[in-house]
Amino acid sequence: MPADIRERVSEDQGILKKIQMFIPGFRGYRKREDLRDADKMLRQQLAQKLGMQRKGLEECRSLLAQGGAYKDLDSVGGLINNFKKLEGLVAHTDGGYSGFAADIQVKEDEMNRLYEYDAGMIDHIGAIASSIDSLKSSIMAADEATMHKDIMNIKARINAFEDNFTRRMNVIQGTEV
Repeated sequence: MPADIRERVSEDQGILKKIQMFIPGFRGYRKREDLRDADKMLRQQLAQKLGMQRKGLEECRSLLAQGGAYKDLDSVGGLINNFKKLEGLVAHTDGGYSGFAADIQVKEDEMNRLYEYDAGMIDHIGAIASSIDSLKSSIMAADEATMHKDIMNIKARINAFEDNFTRRMNVIQGTEV
């Protein structure tokens, strides 16, 4: 991954933002707004990557149908639906801090914890991609035992991603235990 997204947002600050950093009361506000912008960019990228993996599963579903392996179509279809749900959740969830009068305010240290969750989700997406590649190979080889194993592996990885995202949301909502 390129430079830390927090650094990129900081580097992209225009002259107005730099001036605002010196005005009393605006420094903390501006920093939190920058963190919020970085958080939004990360979530958009995560949703986009999930969409790419969903398309890979849609290819797998087509390969299954072409090969006559109809009994696995429901399982792969269920995985595709899980991806769609997660894409929407990640792309459209509340990013946390939204100004002076926000109902839910995420402090900078909490936002940094959110980035750690995001990094974990990026790792999960990489593992999902590998699992989908393995599923494509097992479909092409008509290896039913490996297909079932790959499908279960993808399901477990999607669940791990969702669990990570849920913990992330708990930090935002202040309900993390």
